[in-house]
Amino acid sequence: MSQDLHSLKIDKSLKAGEPSPWARRWIVGGIALFLIAGAGAKYFGGLTPVEVRTVRAMRAEAGAQGAVDDVILNATGYIVAHHKIQLASKVVGKVAWIGVEKGDRVREGQVIVRLEDDEYKAQLQQAKGQLVALEARLQELLNGSRPEEIQVAKANLDVARADLANAKVNLDRVSRLAEAKVMAAQALDDAKARFDSNTARVASLEKSYELVRIGPRQEQIDQVRGQILQAKGQVAYFETQLANTVIRAPVTGTILERAVEKGEFVTTSFVGERGAKGYVVSVADLNDLQVELDISQNDFGKLSPRHRGIITTDSYRDRKYDGVIEEMSPEANRQKATVQVKVKVLNPDSYLRPEMNASVAFLALDPGRRPVAGPAQPAVFVPAGAVRSGAVFVAVNGKAVRRAVKAGASTSQGVRIEDGLIGGEDVIVDPPAGLADSARIKLLP
Repeated sequence: MSQDLHSLKIDKSLKAGEPSPWARRWIVGGIALFLIAGAGAKYFGGLTPVEVRTVRAMRAEAGAQGAVDDVILNATGYIVAHHKIQLASKVVGKVAWIGVEKGDRVREGQVIVRLEDDEYKAQLQQAKGQLVALEARLQELLNGSRPEEIQVAKANLDVARADLANAKVNLDRVSRLAEAKVMAAQALDDAKARFDSNTARVASLEKSYELVRIGPRQEQIDQVRGQILQAKGQVAYFETQLANTVIRAPVTGTILERAVEKGEFVTTSFVGERGAKGYVVSVADLNDLQVELDISQNDFGKLSPRHRGIITTDSYRDRKYDGVIEEMSPEANRQKATVQVKVKVLNPDSYLRPEMNASVAFLALDPGRRPVAGPAQPAVFVPAGAVRSGAVFVAVNGKAVRRAVKAGASTSQGVRIEDGLIGGEDVIVDPPAGLADSARIKLLP
């Protein structure tokens, strides 16, 4: 005990009334914790608790006069592309390259497939060579004979005339000697034959010289011109054949099927799945969709051209689309006792797919009212208490953002918003009276 008492010492380095280092740490930490707690209380305590509701565009239950649209007929069918194109090749050949996959979007004129084109290039080159040769021949005929050719023809004629004059002199001499019985009659006959031959030769060369001097006949020129037209047609044909080895998208749309692979043979007619292919891809514009329905003959009388209906699908039951009858078959199906009707989807989106099941609810028309040709515009409805002084508050990133709106009539669904909201916003259901723009808010569970 005495040893323990003697071990106790007083730290004389500390001044009187100064706290120890550990005490200072506790004091500073407590003050900081107090300040943080106070700031948090001030921050979170200043948040205005609000209730929000996500609004979306939907169809109004009531029409312009408040009358409810009744469904007079429900029908089921399939979504189809209005124009589905099986893109075929106009020439035969092997696929050298294909640049699309099923589901790809393509633009009109975009290159989809290239076929091997070596043979078509060779045929085009041969046709061009023949055309060049014929054009040169025509130019030769149009230019006529060259001066040198005319001179040669004239020289040949002069030689022939000289030979004729010599033959005439010789014939006269032989004739006199034959009359004097100095030469035999055979020599006279030979002299006459030589003279006649030279006479004919001179006449022939005179004609040839005249033809060379005048130039070719017009008929020859026309004949070569016809051959040139034929050769140009051959060149155009082979140019077209070569261009057809590049297959382009005929419309802007979506690739529904890819029917060929690199190295496969493509023909101009369908052969079979394992043989040459008759088409390379199928493409359709998915912004131009229809619902194909088979309407019972008993119900067909309820419908009329341009009749309006609401389209839904089994896959997305909460999504509704406006539709209008675009095509009614001119004949019925005797076996099924139905008439085919096609309803155009007026507001298609990426959720719709060809061959998807779809249902159409055809709406009743008011007496004397003509069928509606266009879609009923979707509207946005908000709770009645959400609209304050021509505006609503939208919750955005923890803040209440004031949004000016144009409010319409009040219905059982709420207040119709004509302008200012597009659907999908988180609208504060009943904003407090003092809520300011960009004020911080806390969402109620």
